[in-house]
Amino acid sequence: MHDAKWKSALRRKLLKWFDENQRDLPWRKNKTPYRVWVSEIMLQQTQVATVVDYYKRFIKTFPTVKKLAAAEEAEVLKLWEGLGYYRRAKQLHAAAKAVVEQHGGKFPTDFESVLALPGIGRYTAGAILSISLDQQQPILEGNTIRLFARLMEIKSDPRSTSNQKSLWEFSESILPRKRCGDFNQSLMELGSEVCHPKRPQCLICPIRDLCPTSVKGLQESIPVATKKIEYEELNEAIVVLQRGNKFLVRQCGPDERWAGLWDFPRYEIGSAAEKPIGENTKKPAKARLTRVNANGNPARAIETAVNQDTGLVVSLDKSDKQLKHAVTKYKIKLDCYIAGEVSGRLKKSAGKLKWMTIDQVHDSPMSVTGRKIASWIGKRINGNPTRL
Repeated sequence: MHDAKWKSALRRKLLKWFDENQRDLPWRKNKTPYRVWVSEIMLQQTQVATVVDYYKRFIKTFPTVKKLAAAEEAEVLKLWEGLGYYRRAKQLHAAAKAVVEQHGGKFPTDFESVLALPGIGRYTAGAILSISLDQQQPILEGNTIRLFARLMEIKSDPRSTSNQKSLWEFSESILPRKRCGDFNQSLMELGSEVCHPKRPQCLICPIRDLCPTSVKGLQESIPVATKKIEYEELNEAIVVLQRGNKFLVRQCGPDERWAGLWDFPRYEIGSAAEKPIGENTKKPAKARLTRVNANGNPARAIETAVNQDTGLVVSLDKSDKQLKHAVTKYKIKLDCYIAGEVSGRLKKSAGKLKWMTIDQVHDSPMSVTGRKIASWIGKRINGNPTRL
């Protein structure tokens, strides 16, 4: 740990730099606990530039925690659409209800009560209270982990249990008596804008003379690089079933990818010779899509699966539409199949399936790929609304 003189210099230089260089961000105006909370949840695993417009729309629609608590989940998910990690939106909504039920609609101002809300961990609770109320709360997240690892010259994995303990202690030890919120924001701002993972901009860093990693030229080796994600490649099929001017969509279940959002029926494509995803692992894959064994004829295999799942009899043709995207640790190639014929009735046990017009689909919260398919359908049927 550094001495008091070093910490005093760190605080002084960082606050001066922040006053002169902070970005003009909407959540830095009218910093109420509610507004800071919304921004912090949105910023989890999402870049600032992406969040700005989402935040503005969200606060305009839900200016208070009571408004958010009273909203339908579908409305919350619709506003969140495209931000990804939809569990954040569901937990935000659940936490708003808890604030109304347990705190009379007033966002709590003590650490333990904030920490007890759904979706809020130690970092988020500290960020909310320090930024909005200037409480002396330490923070530790991606940018500050990297910054602190360099300031402490940590040459081992900063995410190890012992190093995390040291980093939290360091974060607490450098807090100023006043302007804690600005100081914590300056740390995150510096990590985001200057102290990059690769090729950090040490020449313009306001604390470069206080950083042993910079002084010794160890920026490229500290912090220790984390393991790259090893993506598994998946083939999936999305199915467009039309009856009159309506299309069959399905609401994803609570344990599924995109829980609570609407999507077109989709299947994972494999072959009998392949091992199912999750086999021979300690934890089986959670809530996987129905997997069909194509064996060279995916259209026929999907037709059978659709009939088993919905009770409908369909005849499918593969379209020229294909999407490629990544979800968590999977790289997915998504083909679109269109039903030329649809007969029969939906099973009563078919789950949350619904026939919707394309306008109703557009008004519903959807996965990003589902939205792209819906837009594609809209263009295809433009001028001929009764047939795709």
